[in-house]
Amino acid sequence: MTGQHAPLAAAFLDKDGTLIHDVPYNVDPNRIELMPGAAEGASRLVEAGYAIIVVSNQSGVSRGLFAEAAIADVERRIRELLAGYGVPLAGFYYCTHHPQGRVARYSIPCNCRKPKPGMILRAARELSLDLSRSWLIGDILDDVEAGHRAGCQTVFLDNGHETLWQWNSVRRPDVIVDDLSAAAKVIVTEPADVVIAREFIP
Repeated sequence: MTGQHAPLAAAFLDKDGTLIHDVPYNVDPNRIELMPGAAEGASRLVEAGYAIIVVSNQSGVSRGLFAEAAIADVERRIRELLAGYGVPLAGFYYCTHHPQGRVARYSIPCNCRKPKPGMILRAARELSLDLSRSWLIGDILDDVEAGHRAGCQTVFLDNGHETLWQWNSVRRPDVIVDDLSAAAKVIVTEPADVVIAREFIP
Protein backbone atom coordinates (compact mmCIF):
# COMPACT_ATOMS: atom_id res chain seq x y z
CA MET A 1 0.00 0.00 0.00
CA THR A 2 1.11 3.54 -0.65
CA GLY A 3 3.01 5.10 2.24
CA GLN A 4 3.78 1.77 3.92
CA HIS A 5 7.21 0.15 4.10
CA ALA A 6 8.13 -3.52 4.29
CA PRO A 7 9.34 -4.62 7.74
CA LEU A 8 13.08 -4.30 8.24
CA ALA A 9 15.49 -7.13 8.90
CA ALA A 10 17.57 -6.54 12.02
CA ALA A 11 20.85 -7.67 13.51
CA PHE A 12 20.32 -7.87 17.27
CA LEU A 13 23.65 -7.57 19.06
CA ASP A 14 24.41 -8.54 22.60
CA LYS A 15 26.40 -5.71 24.20
CA ASP A 16 29.08 -7.05 26.54
CA GLY A 17 31.48 -9.49 24.94
CA THR A 18 29.89 -9.15 21.50
CA LEU A 19 29.84 -5.48 20.57
CA ILE A 20 32.06 -4.04 23.33
CA HIS A 21 34.65 -5.49 25.68
CA ASP A 22 33.06 -7.15 28.70
CA VAL A 23 34.03 -5.08 31.74
CA PRO A 24 31.68 -6.46 34.43
CA TYR A 25 28.99 -4.00 35.53
CA ASN A 26 30.78 -1.09 33.90
CA VAL A 27 28.88 2.17 33.27
CA ASP A 28 31.95 4.41 32.83
CA PRO A 29 31.91 5.61 29.19
CA ASN A 30 35.69 6.03 29.27
CA ARG A 31 36.13 2.28 29.73
CA ILE A 32 33.91 1.30 26.80
CA GLU A 33 35.73 0.00 23.73
CA LEU A 34 34.48 -1.90 20.69
CA MET A 35 35.45 -5.55 20.41
CA PRO A 36 37.87 -6.53 17.64
CA GLY A 37 35.91 -6.91 14.42
CA ALA A 38 32.85 -5.14 15.82
CA ALA A 39 33.09 -1.97 13.74
CA GLU A 40 33.81 -3.90 10.54
CA GLY A 41 30.99 -6.34 11.20
CA ALA A 42 28.42 -3.70 12.08
CA SER A 43 29.36 -1.66 9.01
CA ARG A 44 28.93 -4.65 6.76
CA LEU A 45 25.53 -5.46 8.22
CA VAL A 46 24.32 -1.88 7.77
CA GLU A 47 25.51 -1.87 4.16
CA ALA A 48 23.50 -5.05 3.61
CA GLY A 49 20.34 -3.36 4.90
CA TYR A 50 20.17 -4.66 8.47
CA ALA A 51 19.04 -2.42 11.32
CA ILE A 52 21.55 -2.63 14.18
CA ILE A 53 19.91 -3.08 17.59
CA VAL A 54 21.53 -3.71 20.97
CA VAL A 55 19.77 -6.05 23.42
CA SER A 56 21.48 -6.29 26.81
CA ASN A 57 20.84 -7.72 30.27
CA GLN A 58 21.77 -5.06 32.84
CA SER A 59 21.28 -6.83 36.15
CA GLY A 60 23.70 -4.42 37.84
CA VAL A 61 20.66 -2.20 38.40
CA SER A 62 18.74 -4.85 40.33
CA ARG A 63 21.92 -5.79 42.19
CA GLY A 64 22.30 -2.18 43.36
CA LEU A 65 25.64 -1.70 41.62
CA PHE A 66 24.56 1.30 39.55
CA ALA A 67 21.44 3.36 38.86
CA GLU A 68 19.33 2.77 35.78
CA ALA A 69 20.01 6.37 34.73
CA ALA A 70 23.70 5.50 34.26
CA ILE A 71 22.85 3.28 31.29
CA ALA A 72 22.05 6.38 29.23
CA ASP A 73 25.73 7.36 29.24
CA VAL A 74 26.65 3.85 28.10
CA GLU A 75 24.21 4.07 25.21
CA ARG A 76 25.52 7.50 24.20
CA ARG A 77 29.10 6.22 24.17
CA ILE A 78 28.22 3.19 22.07
CA ARG A 79 26.30 5.35 19.60
CA GLU A 80 29.31 7.68 19.41
CA LEU A 81 31.75 4.84 18.77
CA LEU A 82 29.59 3.30 16.05
CA ALA A 83 28.88 6.67 14.44
CA GLY A 84 32.63 7.04 13.98
CA TYR A 85 32.39 4.16 11.52
CA GLY A 86 29.22 5.39 9.86
CA VAL A 87 27.02 2.89 11.72
CA PRO A 88 23.65 4.16 13.02
CA LEU A 89 22.14 2.39 16.00
CA ALA A 90 18.47 1.74 15.33
CA GLY A 91 17.64 0.72 18.88
CA PHE A 92 19.11 0.13 22.33
CA TYR A 93 17.11 -2.16 24.61
CA TYR A 94 18.10 -3.36 28.06
CA CYS A 95 16.65 -5.37 30.95
CA THR A 96 17.29 -4.16 34.50
CA HIS A 97 15.71 -7.15 36.25
CA HIS A 98 17.10 -10.10 38.15
CA PRO A 99 14.99 -12.31 40.45
CA GLN A 100 17.78 -12.48 43.04
CA GLY A 101 18.64 -8.77 42.98
CA ARG A 102 18.85 -6.40 45.95
CA VAL A 103 16.68 -3.51 44.76
CA ALA A 104 13.07 -4.58 45.22
CA ARG A 105 11.50 -2.78 42.26
CA TYR A 106 13.92 -4.47 39.84
CA SER A 107 14.24 -7.86 41.58
CA ILE A 108 11.33 -9.54 39.86
CA PRO A 109 10.73 -12.22 37.24
CA CYS A 110 10.26 -10.70 33.80
CA ASN A 111 9.86 -11.52 30.13
CA CYS A 112 12.72 -9.32 28.95
CA ARG A 113 15.82 -10.79 30.61
CA LYS A 114 17.59 -13.08 28.15
CA PRO A 115 17.10 -15.99 27.54
CA LYS A 116 13.53 -14.66 27.46
CA PRO A 117 12.75 -12.92 24.14
CA GLY A 118 10.97 -9.83 25.48
CA MET A 119 13.50 -7.20 24.39
CA ILE A 120 13.58 -8.56 20.86
CA LEU A 121 9.79 -8.77 20.60
CA ARG A 122 9.43 -5.23 21.91
CA ALA A 123 11.91 -3.93 19.35
CA ALA A 124 10.05 -5.75 16.59
CA ARG A 125 6.79 -4.07 17.59
CA GLU A 126 8.27 -0.60 17.99
CA LEU A 127 10.51 -0.65 14.92
CA SER A 128 8.40 -2.77 12.54
CA LEU A 129 10.94 -5.55 12.18
CA ASP A 130 10.68 -8.84 10.33
CA LEU A 131 12.06 -11.33 12.85
CA SER A 132 12.02 -14.17 10.34
CA ARG A 133 14.73 -12.32 8.37
CA SER A 134 16.60 -11.11 11.44
CA TRP A 135 19.61 -12.43 13.33
CA LEU A 136 20.69 -12.45 16.98
CA ILE A 137 24.45 -12.37 17.56
CA GLY A 138 25.79 -13.10 21.04
CA ASP A 139 28.60 -14.67 23.03
CA ILE A 140 26.61 -16.92 25.38
CA LEU A 141 23.88 -19.48 24.77
CA ASP A 142 21.28 -17.40 26.63
CA ASP A 143 21.58 -14.99 23.69
CA VAL A 144 21.01 -17.83 21.25
CA GLU A 145 17.95 -19.03 23.13
CA ALA A 146 16.43 -15.54 23.24
CA GLY A 147 16.96 -15.14 19.51
CA HIS A 148 15.38 -18.45 18.65
CA ARG A 149 12.42 -17.88 20.97
CA ALA A 150 11.77 -14.62 19.14
CA GLY A 151 11.92 -16.30 15.74
CA CYS A 152 15.37 -15.10 14.65
CA GLN A 153 18.32 -16.98 13.24
CA THR A 154 21.36 -16.92 15.53
CA VAL A 155 25.13 -16.61 15.53
CA PHE A 156 27.16 -17.68 18.54
CA LEU A 157 30.53 -15.99 19.06
CA ASP A 158 32.79 -18.66 20.51
CA ASN A 159 35.18 -16.26 22.25
CA GLY A 160 35.50 -17.90 25.64
CA HIS A 161 32.68 -16.12 27.48
CA GLU A 162 30.26 -19.05 27.70
CA THR A 163 30.94 -21.18 30.77
CA LEU A 164 27.78 -23.23 31.40
CA TRP A 165 27.27 -24.95 28.01
CA GLN A 166 23.70 -25.98 28.73
CA TRP A 167 22.37 -27.32 25.45
CA ASN A 168 18.80 -27.87 24.32
CA SER A 169 16.87 -27.49 21.09
CA VAL A 170 16.60 -23.68 21.29
CA ARG A 171 20.19 -23.14 22.46
CA ARG A 172 21.86 -24.62 19.37
CA PRO A 173 23.09 -21.71 17.23
CA ASP A 174 22.69 -21.68 13.48
CA VAL A 175 26.28 -20.52 13.04
CA ILE A 176 29.41 -20.46 15.24
CA VAL A 177 32.19 -17.95 14.52
CA ASP A 178 34.84 -16.01 16.43
CA ASP A 179 33.78 -12.36 16.20
CA LEU A 180 31.26 -9.90 14.82
CA SER A 181 33.17 -9.39 11.60
CA ALA A 182 32.99 -13.10 10.83
CA ALA A 183 29.33 -13.16 11.84
CA ALA A 184 28.50 -10.39 9.38
CA LYS A 185 30.34 -12.19 6.60
CA VAL A 186 28.28 -15.33 7.21
CA ILE A 187 24.99 -13.42 7.38
CA VAL A 188 25.65 -11.42 4.23
CA THR A 189 27.38 -14.02 2.04
CA GLU A 190 26.77 -17.35 3.84
CA PRO A 191 29.71 -19.41 2.54
CA ALA A 192 28.89 -23.05 1.84
CA ASP A 193 31.46 -24.37 4.33
CA VAL A 194 29.76 -22.53 7.20
CA VAL A 195 26.35 -23.92 6.27
CA ILE A 196 27.77 -27.46 6.29
CA ALA A 197 29.43 -26.79 9.65
CA ARG A 198 25.99 -26.33 11.24
CA GLU A 199 25.46 -30.09 11.00
CA PHE A 200 28.23 -30.63 13.55
CA ILE A 201 26.95 -28.26 16.21
CA PRO A 202 26.08 -30.41 19.29
